[in-house]
Amino acid sequence: MPEAELATRVADVLSVDADEFRRRAEEDAEVIKDAVEDGVFDNPQAIVGLEYEFYAVKDDDCALRRVPRRLLELIGFEKELGLHNAEMTTSPQPLNADGILAQESEVKARLRTALDVTQSERMRLVSDALWTLPPEGEDAGTYLTDSVERTVGDTERTIRIATNMSDSARYHAMANTDQASAAGMCIEAPNVSLQGDTVMPESLITSIQPHYQVAHAIDLPTYFNYALRVAGPLLALGVNSPFFPADLYDDDATPEAILEDGWMEHRISVFETVLNDPSTGEGKVRFPRDLGSVDEAIDRVATDDTMVPMPVEAGERFDDEFPHFRRKHGTYWRWVRPVFGGPTRSAANARIEFRPIPAQPTVRDSVSFLAAFAGLLESLVRLEHPVHELDWQVARENFYAAMREGLEADLTWITNDGKETTDPLDLYEDLLAHAEDGLTNRGLSEEQAAKYLYPLRRRVRQRMTPARWKRAQVRSALEDGADLPDAVGRMQRRYVERQSETLLDGSFADWIVENDREWDRE
Repeated sequence: MPEAELATRVADVLSVDADEFRRRAEEDAEVIKDAVEDGVFDNPQAIVGLEYEFYAVKDDDCALRRVPRRLLELIGFEKELGLHNAEMTTSPQPLNADGILAQESEVKARLRTALDVTQSERMRLVSDALWTLPPEGEDAGTYLTDSVERTVGDTERTIRIATNMSDSARYHAMANTDQASAAGMCIEAPNVSLQGDTVMPESLITSIQPHYQVAHAIDLPTYFNYALRVAGPLLALGVNSPFFPADLYDDDATPEAILEDGWMEHRISVFETVLNDPSTGEGKVRFPRDLGSVDEAIDRVATDDTMVPMPVEAGERFDDEFPHFRRKHGTYWRWVRPVFGGPTRSAANARIEFRPIPAQPTVRDSVSFLAAFAGLLESLVRLEHPVHELDWQVARENFYAAMREGLEADLTWITNDGKETTDPLDLYEDLLAHAEDGLTNRGLSEEQAAKYLYPLRRRVRQRMTPARWKRAQVRSALEDGADLPDAVGRMQRRYVERQSETLLDGSFADWIVENDREWDRE
């Protein structure tokens, strides 16, 4: 889309009255509350789904590549923030053996087709948490911050357009709204400082987002509060972004300092520092507080700070009965968030969207997290597991400790017998046992449940995560005499190489080599 036309569309978005938009969203919230009371969002059983984000690279040297829009349409993926991004959303399925298999099969079938098509364009879709090699001939800092100002029609008004951002008016409006100051539009991490004037730096990161639809909407707070308790431990297992593109590091940062100070999951801090402004309070991206009722879950979305009051058009979906609420939910950024929606009244659902997990090395690893999350919510709620007594502040501390240190973090858990522990083996033995219990209670055989959870059990046993694997690769390259850009480049190309061998038919467990010299150093 031409930049001038996009600027006009952004201006149209910005013309929406924010106070009126919020008032209408709060009215929509009452519609949802009435529907919850009438049982409209209830389902006969739990249902699962998955959002899966990718970025594209050149197939010969792994440099980032912009994905042609026609190609996205051809492979049936959706656009995301950056021109290099692509997203897949699976069809919801019942939580049972056939449903989880259907999730895995759909991801594999669609991804296999996408890989075949993109190969003809000499590019590859990568499942990874944070890209580190910018497009050929460009540096990451410029790619993420480049923008232009365009005049709207015959007016004197100017709109800032991010050069490498998808042509969604909502994305670009964030840099031009009166509430733009509520977003930091920067990256602040150990040895990294980057200031932009749009939210484009957030396109560094990609994730998987398991969804769990509760059977009875009124019970959503119970499931939600358990999801907060498992967020830290599951994030610790999934960390996958210990490095930034080399040119984003401060000029005086040494490789030793970068290894020593870096966190295991920088994706968390990128999302928060780009979209939050520390001077304005908690920020929109944050670890949410416990829920006391389903009405509270609805009200939190309706009364959340409005960043972009989008225009709303009439539609024929069931959830078009509360369109302003739906729009507002799009900028309700929490690491765990409730969702109320559905295309028809019979398909209406209340679900939990679990956002902490970064994109993983393989499909099997991604499905493993989906199965573990769903199994945990099934089991913990059914058995009234005592971890619900874990103080919210401790659960929050677990989350950010996992972000920083991965499996090496000191996490606090309450086991099934009511004992508090910081022993990681006790924690994960209890956690994964309940994930397996939840899966078998939904009809999976013990063998099927064990298969889905095996990639995570292997990580616990080997104390190995994708982030630690990456750190070992970079450390080894540095010790062999490489400078930091070359070391990060070697790591990234090796990551894509191993993924090309295992993405569809293997798992990260296949990457782990016991007694490999690199592991001992980490």
